[in-house]
Amino acid sequence: MKFNLRARLTAEFFGTAFLVAAVVGSGIMGERLAGGNVAIALLANTIATGAALAALILTFGPISGAHLNPAVTLADAIEHGILWPEAGAYIFVQCVGGAAGAIIAHLMFGLRWYSFSSHSRHGGALVLSEFVATFGLLSVIWGCSRLRTGAVPFAVASYITAAYWFTASTSFANPAVTIARCLSDTFAGIRPSDVPLFIVAQIAGALSATLLFRWLVPNLPSHAEEILVPHSRT
Repeated sequence: MKFNLRARLTAEFFGTAFLVAAVVGSGIMGERLAGGNVAIALLANTIATGAALAALILTFGPISGAHLNPAVTLADAIEHGILWPEAGAYIFVQCVGGAAGAIIAHLMFGLRWYSFSSHSRHGGALVLSEFVATFGLLSVIWGCSRLRTGAVPFAVASYITAAYWFTASTSFANPAVTIARCLSDTFAGIRPSDVPLFIVAQIAGALSATLLFRWLVPNLPSHAEEILVPHSRT
């Protein structure tokens, strides 16, 4: 079923809002309950984010593709999966939805509706981490979407769960989420001045992975998907 643009944008807005609410809210809850143990707080943040991501992709994927991420939308537009004007609309509602998710998380925990983060995340190691995190995320998306379509929600959620721990930046890998997190002076926050380089690294990682998979696994004809994933259609 092909959904109209309004429905798809609504799905992207709410999907990204819920994703950020999960990231920020679980960070607040984890920090409050961890008793100063940062590892426990990060573990709580990781589990909640990964679980929410799988659920959100399963929920909104059939409607909008569940990009929930401007880097994913940009890569999809480059590969002609979405028209450029629609991609611009997707990116706008993702960013607005992300900000809304941060605000909702604050209100749920009785905090001021926004607070610019003072959490410093700068330096070459963290910028490299964001490149690696987003490169890996887009690699998982392209590889699974072209060869194992039904595995995408679980593969993406698993990858992000792991990347929280193997990247120094804790794997933001999403410009909309990065912008939203600068509005939250909590465990998950990022200082506004650190946002631009994170986003540059994320876009670079997404584009690099897209170019790699354009060569590794070129877009398959529609009938090929049925051969590779015979259970994907009923």
